[in-house]
Amino acid sequence: MSESTLYIVVKHPTYGCKSAISLALYLNSKNMKTTDQNITVFYKWTAKPGKFDELKAIYNEVFREMKENEPGTLSMHYYSDDEQNALVVNDVFQDGTALGAHLGGTAANHFPKLVEIAVPGPFFFCGEVPEELKQAAIGMKMGAEFSHPVSGFSRS
Repeated sequence: MSESTLYIVVKHPTYGCKSAISLALYLNSKNMKTTDQNITVFYKWTAKPGKFDELKAIYNEVFREMKENEPGTLSMHYYSDDEQNALVVNDVFQDGTALGAHLGGTAANHFPKLVEIAVPGPFFFCGEVPEELKQAAIGMKMGAEFSHPVSGFSRS
């Protein structure tokens, strides 16, 4: 069986904490079976004026918590764009259950402070997105866009 990857990138300037928690609870309640499909999430946080150092400090804590408390998170990397006072984040989750656990845990815990000091987005979904996840994202009114895979490869 070949491994496929689902890419999620989020787009919404006023993405709210309740939405993240709702999606996490929705995913966990559905107990989505995506064991052979990793979910990769790309997104950006742009700090409000004077808040870039605080944004980086919060993400140092997010990184630590994900590494220590989320066994379903396969990788987490974040990159600094000093010219735009932004962080670009790349998370890879084992499956939908792991993503739901992250959104209901670490993400939900830090989201209220993050939206005070930074603007999130954008978000795009690329891959064979389960219909339940598509409907949850559409219901969150975050301007989600979906594309199916056409071609690609991965090297080990």
